[in-house]
Amino acid sequence: MIPTNAVSRASVWHSDDLRQDTSWVKIFTEADIGELETAAENLKARGLSFYEFGRDDFSLPTLGEKLQASVLDVENGRGVQLWRGIDPGRYDETTLKILYWGIGCHLGTPIPHNAAGDLIGHVRDQGGDYMSRNTRGYTTRARLAPHCDASDIVTLLCVHPAKSGGESCIASSIAIFNDILATRPDDLKPLFNGFHFDLRGEGAGEGANEVTHNRVPVFSYLEDRLSCRYNRKTIEDGQARMGEPLSGDVLEAVRHVGELAASDRFRFDMTFEQGDIQILNNHIILHSRENFEDWPEPERKRNLLRMWINLDESVARPLAPEFADRMNTGPRGGVAVRQKIKEGS
Repeated sequence: MIPTNAVSRASVWHSDDLRQDTSWVKIFTEADIGELETAAENLKARGLSFYEFGRDDFSLPTLGEKLQASVLDVENGRGVQLWRGIDPGRYDETTLKILYWGIGCHLGTPIPHNAAGDLIGHVRDQGGDYMSRNTRGYTTRARLAPHCDASDIVTLLCVHPAKSGGESCIASSIAIFNDILATRPDDLKPLFNGFHFDLRGEGAGEGANEVTHNRVPVFSYLEDRLSCRYNRKTIEDGQARMGEPLSGDVLEAVRHVGELAASDRFRFDMTFEQGDIQILNNHIILHSRENFEDWPEPERKRNLLRMWINLDESVARPLAPEFADRMNTGPRGGVAVRQKIKEGS
């Protein structure tokens, strides 16, 4: 079903809206930091590390309620929050990951985001070439085009910012839908029909050329909620691998979504500061990144921690079956794991 009327929810916003109203920026208080540190010390005293505990093991008497409110706002509001106030320099890497994992468990359930089974991963330049086959963009320093990830939400913790560049750019995919409905409604039929996405060798099968079994819609409408799944590169590569390369009006419709997301009217840019935690709803936000220049010292290189998280069933929006299976791993499934998780990865 394609909606015939524009969506009118808080998820519809333009770049000026975020500039003028910064209520989406939250600050960890000293009391919040104290709760996080106490919870981390209690876990370490029990001999536990990240991956080895859940929400009930990481007690946050006051902050926990704030994080639950954050989840509701990210799901039902604008789809973005930025939390500030943590100083990564105060902690060793293991303690910082315990803090981050604990926060993530209060947001939902982390899921794997690469074939190694990482639940916390490093977003940093590992010397990869983004244009090479099956290279994940987060392992490079290249500019990343607008896209969303295969989880309900994605979070990033900035351990070290870049020397220059690396800005995070976000846009409301729901506002983009409204614009397409008003100006190019014929584009919506192929976008709702969907495409076979390239899985970059990280689907449930073993083949490097695996694509999604079903056509995954770019826009999907169910129970009065509009959701988006978009990545121009994996759509075009997936269709080419299916022997059905995009062309003409359909190709233009796919590319137009990314062009709108990158335009000044829709794109909001934010520069990460050390300790920032960004939370994005993948169903209503497209995110991208500018390329960056690193510091020469290894310990100062740009480094973000990342988690893909699925929301609790009581909070998460319903997803149509053809939309929910995005990695050939079942509804809301993450990347297929082929290797055992290694602590500290």
